[in-house]
Amino acid sequence: MHHAIYHMTFFQAIVIGLLQGVTELFPISSLGHTVLVPAWIGGTWGTLVRQESEPESPYLAFVVGLHLATAVVLLCFYFREWVRLVVAFFRLVGRGRAVDDQERLALFIVVATIPAGILGIVLEHQFRVLFAKPLAAAIFLMANGAILVVGEAHRRRREAAGRAVVASAGDGALEGEEDPSRSAGERSPTTRTRRETVRERIVPMDAAAEGELAKIGVVSAFVIGLSQALALLAGFSREGVSMVGGLYRGLDRENAMRFSFLLATPVIFAAGALKIPDLLGPLGDGVRAQVIAGSVAAVASSLFAVVFLARYFKTRTLLPFAVYCLAFGLASVIRFGVF
Repeated sequence: MHHAIYHMTFFQAIVIGLLQGVTELFPISSLGHTVLVPAWIGGTWGTLVRQESEPESPYLAFVVGLHLATAVVLLCFYFREWVRLVVAFFRLVGRGRAVDDQERLALFIVVATIPAGILGIVLEHQFRVLFAKPLAAAIFLMANGAILVVGEAHRRRREAAGRAVVASAGDGALEGEEDPSRSAGERSPTTRTRRETVRERIVPMDAAAEGELAKIGVVSAFVIGLSQALALLAGFSREGVSMVGGLYRGLDRENAMRFSFLLATPVIFAAGALKIPDLLGPLGDGVRAQVIAGSVAAVASSLFAVVFLARYFKTRTLLPFAVYCLAFGLASVIRFGVF
């Protein structure tokens, strides 16, 4: 089993690192793509996939180890927010109850992380052995696309209802896809300098966003955290499921993305950290240098992904990702289920 992994090239490690960094943050499933893309290529790449579903998998240890790179990028991008949330959490512990938005948001992240973490520890091995295979990943990728379609349809119905209410009140401020929560200044970018406009597109979070996220509720946070367990199945996206959960709780796309990234950070970090002993032990023999190369690639692609999505979800929808999941999933079902 170990022989093929020892021959993982640096080129393969870098390609997989780039792939993991993007697909972990895009709502399209990183684990699904680390199964499907090498399986499509075949040859020694296909050998890696066959090992991923074995009881002791150096390739899986390599892939999950790359999660640390993605978690570091998310921690850096949301560094100020995490500092505020950690301080708020200790205030919450000391006081025994949440009294402001930061403390409530810190509580929600803890509540959502607990079920995702427990289920990951209990079920990761069993689910990987059973489902980390091309055909299963393809089916689950299609299911992920369907979840994104449902979430986007719900958002559109909610926005249409909001426009109807505003129209009945004689206010025609909402038009097209514009976010009703934006200020007049945000709807009139010509009133700001180009530098200010570019900056606001990539600023991770502000007090208004924290206030919106703090309204999601403890029960919803727990349910969204529980739903992240779907990401244990290759093909389901942790970020996609979390975003849809946020949309159902009334968040706009941008804040749903923020909430999903905040929830994902401790889970992704823990998943990577738990694989460190494997990488330092016999499973890591022959792939440690490749892990470093892949991690550097994953940092670069994760940084691109988080900055891109922070701008993308200000005005655009989940539908392109849904169409991609459905199309690539269907093509993969035909490829691995028929031929």
